[in-house]
Amino acid sequence: MGIFSFIKEAGEKLLSGKSAQAATKPATPAPAVNTEESIKSANLLAVTSILNYVISMGLKADNLKIDVDTAKATVTVSGEAADQETREKIILCCGNTAGIEKVIDNMTVKKAEPEAQMHTVKKGDTLWKIAEQYYGKGKGGKYPQIFEANKPMLSDPDKIYPGQVLRIPPLN
Repeated sequence: MGIFSFIKEAGEKLLSGKSAQAATKPATPAPAVNTEESIKSANLLAVTSILNYVISMGLKADNLKIDVDTAKATVTVSGEAADQETREKIILCCGNTAGIEKVIDNMTVKKAEPEAQMHTVKKGDTLWKIAEQYYGKGKGGKYPQIFEANKPMLSDPDKIYPGQVLRIPPLN
């Protein structure tokens, strides 16, 4: 459990610009628009989009609940994952979403395991460089372990982007 930080502008484009705009209170609201209803609608749309993304990645948790506050760019996630890896991947699906900068993790796991480290990709990073950073000089060839730890969100080891947060599992 804890709070994870993400870069708001980076990530999957799951939330439409309309959602983010609807979540901010306009200086002079239009007469026929209920701002509170617009915010609720934006939050519900965001919950649906993120939940569908988690499901499309093949990730499951008992009693999975995702709440989104688009005005605060925050996701709160709860439920019980089968293992630590699934828990972390669900958190990454929630946070690696454009428009989200914080995930409040209230998830539990059935099988306790060591947590992976998290790495925010910087310009010029490659999985090879990241492997050397976390596993030691000369260990860049271990990058497939990082790639595998981030599947199915990563489809190709060369397709990482600045701002993306990756799981860095302990070296096998």
